[in-house]
Amino acid sequence: MTDAAEESGFIDLEFDELSKEDMNTRALNFFNLMNKRRTTRHFSDKNVPRELIEYAIKTAGTSPSGAHLQPWTFVAISNNDLKKKIREAAEEEERKTYSERMPESWAELLRPLGTDYVKEHITDAPWIIVIFRQTKRIRKNGEIGPTYYSQESCGIATGLFIAAIQNMGLTTLTHTPSPMKFLRELLGRPEHEHAMLLMPVGYPASDAKVPDLDRKDIDEISEWFD
Repeated sequence: MTDAAEESGFIDLEFDELSKEDMNTRALNFFNLMNKRRTTRHFSDKNVPRELIEYAIKTAGTSPSGAHLQPWTFVAISNNDLKKKIREAAEEEERKTYSERMPESWAELLRPLGTDYVKEHITDAPWIIVIFRQTKRIRKNGEIGPTYYSQESCGIATGLFIAAIQNMGLTTLTHTPSPMKFLRELLGRPEHEHAMLLMPVGYPASDAKVPDLDRKDIDEISEWFD
């Protein structure tokens, strides 16, 4: 790379080309690992070291983002008192959702999954992670500016977080108590941050159950133009 390119803020891409055999092996191994991923609502209170949560968040932080604004904040909570407050607030909102707000078209999809407004996972799991999406940014001159593609960027980062949790041998759940404004208030986040997901992280309970579901076949989720 030329000196001019280096001065403009670019560096050489570090890329090690693998053999086709190694690529296929890696692809298959990773698919098999992720294909075992299941969402559970039943967590053990077994301790999970903070270091593991840090690695998962660091992995999420490698995600691509619009204009490299990295418009996410991962709030990690292990404090039991705070988890209890979050659960109480979440259940209050969920109670209203299940009894008053939820359209039948949504309710009919949830009934086979056995979900309700009771959210034990918030207090059972050793960690909960709340992912906030930043809709604004602070410029170098101190002025406020918008972010771009923050929804998509945070979605990709969340996917990497989930993959990291699965890779280290833990489990998680994507929980969206709605509305989620209470999370910003309880966690003291600024007005331009909006909670996207609440994710308990930990070991599954010894008697954890999951719905007997099938994933769509590749032909159902892809189309090819070779």
